[in-house]
Amino acid sequence: MPVRTLSLEGFRSYERLDVRFGDGPQVMAGRNAAGKTNLVEALVVLSSGRSHRGGADPEMVRWGADFARAVSQVDVGGRAEELEVVIHARGAASGARKRIRVNGVNRRAAALRPLLRSVLFAPEDMLLIVGSPSMRRNLLDALVVQREPTASAVMSTYSRTLTQRNALLRRIREEDATPGELAYWDAALVESGARILDWRQETLLALAEPLADAHREIAPDESAIALRYASNVERRADEGNEEALRRRLAETAEKEVWNGNTLVGPHRDDLVFESEERELTSFASRGQQRTAILALKLAELDLLTQLDGRAPLLLLDDVFSELDPERRAHLVRRIGSLPQAIVTTTTVDDLDPALVAASAVWRVEPGAVQQVSG
Repeated sequence: MPVRTLSLEGFRSYERLDVRFGDGPQVMAGRNAAGKTNLVEALVVLSSGRSHRGGADPEMVRWGADFARAVSQVDVGGRAEELEVVIHARGAASGARKRIRVNGVNRRAAALRPLLRSVLFAPEDMLLIVGSPSMRRNLLDALVVQREPTASAVMSTYSRTLTQRNALLRRIREEDATPGELAYWDAALVESGARILDWRQETLLALAEPLADAHREIAPDESAIALRYASNVERRADEGNEEALRRRLAETAEKEVWNGNTLVGPHRDDLVFESEERELTSFASRGQQRTAILALKLAELDLLTQLDGRAPLLLLDDVFSELDPERRAHLVRRIGSLPQAIVTTTTVDDLDPALVAASAVWRVEPGAVQQVSG
C-alpha cells in the first residue's frame, strides 16, 4: 500500500508541503528538529486517525494556524484512495475538532486502517522491554485495532466507562453515592473489557509464530523468545474472560472503594518478553533486548501482511543509529523486500550504503522537503 503523495497544511512545523513518493525506500535526512518526525507523524495520523506522540490533537496545529490538514493519495491494490485528516485548533469556530474523509466522504478513523496499514519503529521503542507497562499495552492495542475493525470503538467505550466508574468509586468512598450504583458501570466494564482481553490474547497467539521466525532469522544462536500476556484477570478452568472479569470485580470491590480506583481489568495488564520461561528484564543484555524488539517489529510486518497479502508501510524514525551493524543489516534486507518504507535519519552516514543507493533521498529542512537523489 505505497503512499504516492503527501500534502500538509498547517501541520506542526509545515505551513504547506507537497511531496510525491515513488516505490521502495524513501530516506528523509535532516538535522534534529528539522521536521522529520513530523512527516512520520502525519503518515501515522493518516493511517490511524491519531498521533503516536500522545497529547491532544490540537497540538498538531501549527502555531497561528486555524487547522492542520494532512492528505495522501495511497495505492491500494492498484486503485487510488485519497485519505484526509483535518484537525482544528483549540477554540476554532468549527464544531468538530477532527474530520476524517476517504475519497471526500466523511468517515470514522477505522476506515483509514485497512487502506494504509503501518508499522512504526521509533527510538522510544528501544525501551519497550524495560519501560512502563502502558508502552507495551499501547503497542499491542495498536496491532489489535489494525486486525479488528471494531476494536478502536470498544477501547474508547472501555476508557470512558473506566473514567465514570472511578469517579463513582471516589464518590462512594466520600459517602456521596452507594455501592449499588456501580452495577451499571460494572456491566459496561465487563462487556467491553472482556472483548479487549479476547482480542489481545488472540493477537498474541497469531503473533507467536512470526515472532519466533523473525528472532530466529536475526539471532539463530540465541534461545527463542516469546510474549506472555500477564493479566490480573486470570481465568479459572471453567471461565471465559467475561466471567473472570466479573468475578475479579466482585473480589476487589471493597478495596476499590477504599482506593477510589478500578484495580482489575485490561488497563492494568502487561506484556512480558520471555526466553526459556525467564523474563528478559532479569537477564538480557542491551543487545539481546534490541534483538527482541527488532524481531517484534518484523513480526508485526509479517502478521499484518497475512491479513490480505498487502505489506504495510514501514516507518523507521531515526532508529538505525540505535542498532549495531549486524542488526542494521537484517533491517536493510527486510526494507528491500517491501513495496515502500519511510526512513528518517540525521545523516545518511548512519545507513547502509546499499540502502542509500537503492533509495530516493530527501533533504528535510525546517518547513521544506526536497528530493536530492533517487
